[in-house]
Amino acid sequence: MHHARSLVIGGVAVGLAVAAPATATAAPKPTHPVTVSTAVGAPFNLEIDGSRVLVADGAFGTVGSLRHDGSVAPLVTDVAGASGVATRGALLAYTSTVSNEETMENFQSGLNIRRPGHHATVYADTMAYERAHNPDGDTEYGPRSTDPCVEAVVGPRYSGLIDSHAYSVASYANGWLVADAGANDLMAVSDSGKISTVAVFPAQPITVTAQQAHDLDMPDCMIGVTYDFEAVPTDVEVGPGGSIYVTTLPGGPEGPELGARGSLWKVNPSTHEVTQLATGFAGATNLAIGKHGNIYVAELFGGKVSTVNAAGVSTLAVLPGVVSVETAPNGTVYAATMGSEEGPGTIVKLANG
Repeated sequence: MHHARSLVIGGVAVGLAVAAPATATAAPKPTHPVTVSTAVGAPFNLEIDGSRVLVADGAFGTVGSLRHDGSVAPLVTDVAGASGVATRGALLAYTSTVSNEETMENFQSGLNIRRPGHHATVYADTMAYERAHNPDGDTEYGPRSTDPCVEAVVGPRYSGLIDSHAYSVASYANGWLVADAGANDLMAVSDSGKISTVAVFPAQPITVTAQQAHDLDMPDCMIGVTYDFEAVPTDVEVGPGGSIYVTTLPGGPEGPELGARGSLWKVNPSTHEVTQLATGFAGATNLAIGKHGNIYVAELFGGKVSTVNAAGVSTLAVLPGVVSVETAPNGTVYAATMGSEEGPGTIVKLANG
């Protein structure tokens, strides 16, 4: 039941526990996506920079800018494991990760910062930071049981492992925030590449029911055992007043066996506390801050973009394969879907964001 520590994008109902992220009105009615590009493969993150729509495409290893004709003009090429992109003024930041595709083990990951007038790119090595500090090293995961039968099925309890997958990035104050899907934390990175820990996300517990044990083909000794999964941060965005929001996957199976368990969090950078605003998302791979207190969550496994506000959680758009979402200054919502054997990935526009 260990989760795959690299974020690889390729039932039991859990109720929604929603707190108001901000003063909000009712969510917009579901809308129909309008495709503006089919020139992407794995558009893990979008960034709206003025009139530009930027995309980090892990399939092509590029960070690019959407053209009016739907093509994507590459800004940076040969980016291993490209997944996150953000801008601040003329600065461009993007994440990269080098992995063993057979073992899914990451052996290099970090944030790249390109500055105008500088030939060299600043590289913030999040893997090196993880090896030196391991911020979730005091967090325990695994089964809350030492029963040999249980440990034979899911392994023993363990502390946070050494891993880094710098997945998403957002501009924040005079630096950057990085959601690390391997380290299970949120980091701050300065323009010079200095890294510090902002928050560590708590373990995600689930108590195995008889039905779940049956569905997962587990022995009866697993019934009633609580297993603490690793939280997997997937995106970070900065809202009004500098408020910080993060989405997480819950680790482990997120299919019908254990249900939809992705979450939306608010992070206090001063106290390092994290508060869960909503949960029950099926593959919360990305989020965006909208107008009127709306927060949008891309649910990859749910095939939709959801709206979170004080009224609760509702569907903004049904969008199979959605992996990322972003908002323009005018409130328009953009989203992107994964390519597959059935067709290319897409970037779409959603009205009335």
